[in-house]
Amino acid sequence: MVKSVYIHIPFCKSKCKYCSFISYTELDKIEEYINCLSKEISDVYKGEKLDTLYFGGGTPSLVPTGLLNKIIKIFNFTENPEITIEINPDDVEESYLKTLFNLGFNRMSIGSQTFDDNILKLIGRRHESKDIIEAVILAKKAGFKNISVDLIYGLPTQTIRGVKNDLEKFVELGIQHVSTYGLKIEEESFWGKNPPAIPDDDMQADMYIEINNFLEKRGFYRYEISNFALKGFESRHNLNYWNNNEYYGFGASAHGYLEGVRYSNECDLDKYLLNPIHPVTFNRLTAQEKLEEEIFLGFRKTSGINIKEIQNKFGIYFGSKYKEILDKYKSYIEKTPAGYRLNLQGVLISNLILSEFLSDT
Repeated sequence: MVKSVYIHIPFCKSKCKYCSFISYTELDKIEEYINCLSKEISDVYKGEKLDTLYFGGGTPSLVPTGLLNKIIKIFNFTENPEITIEINPDDVEESYLKTLFNLGFNRMSIGSQTFDDNILKLIGRRHESKDIIEAVILAKKAGFKNISVDLIYGLPTQTIRGVKNDLEKFVELGIQHVSTYGLKIEEESFWGKNPPAIPDDDMQADMYIEINNFLEKRGFYRYEISNFALKGFESRHNLNYWNNNEYYGFGASAHGYLEGVRYSNECDLDKYLLNPIHPVTFNRLTAQEKLEEEIFLGFRKTSGINIKEIQNKFGIYFGSKYKEILDKYKSYIEKTPAGYRLNLQGVLISNLILSEFLSDT
């Protein structure tokens, strides 16, 4: 039973220099896009009761509340759903946030990235540090009690002291969740063609360890490689991905996973507007591919993989099948009551470790 939906809103006022996501600046097409999105959802969605609904982007907070409500009304929900919207700090007003809360949104993800105004300008963000503070204050006034912020580390000119300063200010604001992203320059981004000097891998690893240690001392815990939360404020929507469960993906460039098939929608905005109904790529996973994903996604979680579940799904004894790899990386992989997980040092070399599991499946 599908319990989660992701909706992509591919509009931004401008493109950040590090961004490789599908987004467009043609804001005059927002209403037409929502109408097409409504058609796609109505054609595909089977009326399941949703536990999570997530509006990502792009910049969903550019969409008028009336249009957002048009989409929300299509869905059925469980008794206590998690409904998230991503916002940019410079887009929000108190009345807008209050209306979002009244529509049913109860979780907010703020694209803050850093409090360093010089770096914000350098990376092409439209907001300043004062806008982050104002956004959190207004969100709380509007009724939001589940607020997440984004932190990018490894940015040009950034230092470990700068990352710690960002964390101190986030914690002072009384937020409940922090998503961290180590900067990776993608070819499709502005910086992919004009790469700046950034902290090297060793420095990024030191930044990550500082983030982990700082937040854990202040009541947050790392429940997934990139995500930290106070107890009870883990992103239920993202956990649905990492638990390898199915979900609908709606909108231009959105991805979904239904009945063993991973699919993606048209990325080109104009093509999507012409035909929003049919995905453009399908990949029916083989049993081996499903096993690979179970391992890869499971090891991203701090709780790790559940070997009994893997045995029931795939008929393998994990400890014996992967004994050689488990022994090789015994300093990085810990045994848990349910299976195995990466320790902090293992997280730092997770790509290397996971590549061995995938090549051995």
